[in-house]
Amino acid sequence: MRTFSTLEGLPVIDVGSGNEFGAVLDLICDEGRVSSIVIDKRGWLNRHYLIPIEEIHSIGNDGIMVSDLQKLHHYTEAEKHRLHLKHGKNQFRGKLLLSEEGEKLGLVEDVYFNEELGTITGYEVTDGLLSDLIEGRKVIRGGGKLVVGKEKAILSI
Repeated sequence: MRTFSTLEGLPVIDVGSGNEFGAVLDLICDEGRVSSIVIDKRGWLNRHYLIPIEEIHSIGNDGIMVSDLQKLHHYTEAEKHRLHLKHGKNQFRGKLLLSEEGEKLGLVEDVYFNEELGTITGYEVTDGLLSDLIEGRKVIRGGGKLVVGKEKAILSI
């Protein structure tokens, strides 16, 4: 099980050549799973690419290994409207997470997911800095349907 915070900034490396392609920038989520990783390709043009989670060879503590760079896709304008964790027009980090029963769960900070299937298994939430220092952050088990609006997200638990 991984969290986005452990992946952010990790190099994406081609297994065949050993060359670094770029670094992890964001996650894209669809229907309760991480579907793709957004990669920031270093260079003058600073382009972004996507790799579907199932096309990743392996995820280690020090890098994400990709066996076929042909599986990477250009990040298009349409991608910006998909559900992102941290960037894009439709992001859910920092949004208030509510249960279907109307209970405040906290502000979304991170996601826990199965690195092989991409299935989201939990959401790390915060009640603010003071609460984080005293009690720590909470992890809400995932698996239910997530609906993300402009200001709030609703999770069926």
